[in-house]
Amino acid sequence: MIQPPPINQSMTSREWGLILLLSVLWGGSFYFVAVALRGFPPVTLIVLRIAIAMLLLLCLLRAMGQKLPRDPRLWRDFLIMGAFNNLIPFALLATAQTRIGGGLASIVNSPMPLWTALIAHAFTRDERLTGRRLTGVIVGVSGVAMMIGVDALQTIGADVLPQLACVAAAMCYAIASVFGRRFRASGLTPVVATTGTATAATLMGVPTALILEQPWTLPAPGADAIWAIVAISVFSTTAGYLIYYRLLASAGAMNASLVTFLVPVSAILCGVLLLGETLALQHIAGMLTIFAGLALIDGRIARLMRARLR
Repeated sequence: MIQPPPINQSMTSREWGLILLLSVLWGGSFYFVAVALRGFPPVTLIVLRIAIAMLLLLCLLRAMGQKLPRDPRLWRDFLIMGAFNNLIPFALLATAQTRIGGGLASIVNSPMPLWTALIAHAFTRDERLTGRRLTGVIVGVSGVAMMIGVDALQTIGADVLPQLACVAAAMCYAIASVFGRRFRASGLTPVVATTGTATAATLMGVPTALILEQPWTLPAPGADAIWAIVAISVFSTTAGYLIYYRLLASAGAMNASLVTFLVPVSAILCGVLLLGETLALQHIAGMLTIFAGLALIDGRIARLMRARLR
């Protein structure tokens, strides 16, 4: 694997802000997928999601005066990234959500930073796994499980195949996070990297959906499913992945993957603020545990305490 320039181990305040914003954009994706599945089968759903995002990104790329590269090696990378960061995990998660809820899916998907840390440790020089970071990841996963609650945890193992699909999706995201670092080494801007990846994923996804699901034979979807597709394409995919590639270039794979811990937090807070849902004690305890894990991974508080002790 090509070794890109070193990244910053501790994120800046701006990067933490982007992580929070990305968690909101991706937190809504579980809801949008659940609504879109009422009118579309899983593979057709995710191909439409990626294709709409691709069209928006191509318009943005043209407006910015940038172009997609023609280097065959970069398109090979786009195809690999499109498969592992878009097509395969999107399809796995959407298929899983036809049989399990979004809360359980987010629990099974939450160890993604752990897989990312292990892969980054093996294939990079500047994102080595330390005891502090590993402890932070474990604490963060515990916080996600605590926040979702005992009821959801009791269903783990009851429907194995969709849960294994969520695990596989998390591992795909982890591989893509480390692999995507090479776009920074190639000098690609986040807009070009995002557009190239979405284009490659669309080129692979369209024939797959046509062969597997014959979408032209399906009944017309309802308005709610169509609006859900548009929302997930614009917010969770187009805007979300522009932020993601920006974080990947500056903060690295491990730090960018931490958004997985905050996605359930955003989903629950949105339910409280927008839907009038109740914020339970388990939610607060889980959030505090997640924040403790993120603080361990960031290391800034630990360094400040050591400095004061000296």
